[in-house]
Amino acid sequence: MATAPPSTAPAAPSCVLPSTAPAAPSCVLPSAAPAEPHRVAVLALDGVYPFELGIPKRVFGSVGGLYRLSTCTVDGRPVRADADFTVTPDHGPEVLATADTVVIPPFAPVPTTPDLDPAVAAALALVRPDARLISICTGAFVLAAAGLLDDRPATTHWALADHFRSLFPRVRLDPGVLFVDDGRILTSAGAAAGVDLFLHVLRGDHGTAAANHAARVCVVPPWRDGGQAQYIEQPVPTVGSTGTAPTREWALARLHQPLTLARLAAHATMSTRTFARRFHEETGQSPGRWLTQQRVALARQLLEATDLSIDQIATRVGFANPVSLRQHLHTAIGVSPLAYRRTFAGSS
Repeated sequence: MATAPPSTAPAAPSCVLPSTAPAAPSCVLPSAAPAEPHRVAVLALDGVYPFELGIPKRVFGSVGGLYRLSTCTVDGRPVRADADFTVTPDHGPEVLATADTVVIPPFAPVPTTPDLDPAVAAALALVRPDARLISICTGAFVLAAAGLLDDRPATTHWALADHFRSLFPRVRLDPGVLFVDDGRILTSAGAAAGVDLFLHVLRGDHGTAAANHAARVCVVPPWRDGGQAQYIEQPVPTVGSTGTAPTREWALARLHQPLTLARLAAHATMSTRTFARRFHEETGQSPGRWLTQQRVALARQLLEATDLSIDQIATRVGFANPVSLRQHLHTAIGVSPLAYRRTFAGSS
């Protein structure tokens, strides 16, 4: 797809293993292992992200001979990676016709039109109707362009959600989750979320023991709590100088205090009814909902950047007690304060 990437397109992380790393431990296959391995075809498109290209082999390859993986391109020719090297596949699109699962890793640049590249369309036409389809990150753009996600739930990287919706309004996009399993078609967010999805697939195919083994080999948790919401940067916003903006700025400096609608309206020298109406017109939210969001955003900053206890943070941001903080944080991003701190403390 000859398109230009938006400036917010995520970069793929890299993983370097020591040259003397020992071979990954083997996994005892289930007693009911299939006579023939499940055939997986990974379709590398031009600009493929190297990290995600390797996820299927990294996860499925950790459990012995349950899967047979083949990497292909739309014409059997090498493609440029989103790095300083070229990927030379062993296969052309013919392996798509026999694959039980087809994987589309992400690529750059991100499509700017809803049209599907003719060569990609021809390759996808070879996929069996009963084959499982898996996309990682921008791979969902290919499935959507092919019409395969119409009226289906799906996800992609949170930073591309608005762009994706503008191109494919019929897709029921959920940018807040790590992956979506909609039966035959599965989609995931960026990078590590692809690992989450493949562990989920392995768990469904061969059980928890196989998925846990693969997770240990890959040195990742077998399951991550929460969704993409915990990874979206949401700094406490600045505000303007008109309407209810001065009161919002005043409130941001006093989140630790009780901030009733009456108190906010009094600061704005408006009636409560007028203030609530003006506030919603300017922010799209009620004052109460806006305050909760700002308190959660500030709590996230304090969890990341300080050693304050959960009780202290709850008081600092204006929640009545730690239980209230836990409830609101879990509602917003799907994890507890301690889980969030373990993930992000010291990462900034």
